[in-house]
Amino acid sequence: QVQLLESGGGLVQAGGSLRLSCAASGRTSSIHVMGWFRQAPGKEREFVAHITWNGGNTRYADSAKGRFTISRANAQNTVYLQMNSLKPEDTAVYYCAAGGTYSWGSVYYTRPSGYDSWGQGTQVTVSS
Repeated sequence: QVQLLESGGGLVQAGGSLRLSCAASGRTSSIHVMGWFRQAPGKEREFVAHITWNGGNTRYADSAKGRFTISRANAQNTVYLQMNSLKPEDTAVYYCAAGGTYSWGSVYYTRPSGYDSWGQGTQVTVSS
């Protein structure tokens, strides 16, 4: 079992930046991929970015490309999401997720079903 704890959310003006952190604990040796998703009120949870735990390969949603950067610190069992040039439409609860496999290609891990463990979420609000 992997436990995930997100932090770093908050209120920021449009054009500003935030860095989200996700600390993993428990059976961290089982992690092969970690991802960030977000969910706005009345909308489905959507993929933001993921990173493989060993090779550091990344994938981004089109909405995140060029503005967000996902990274990991394996020694600290932590993954980060640096978000720059934030827009009001980025407002959502951001969730960290961990997957125990990376066997189905990167597209598969843009779906919530590709992950086994989830954090409780952290609110990001971008004001215009």
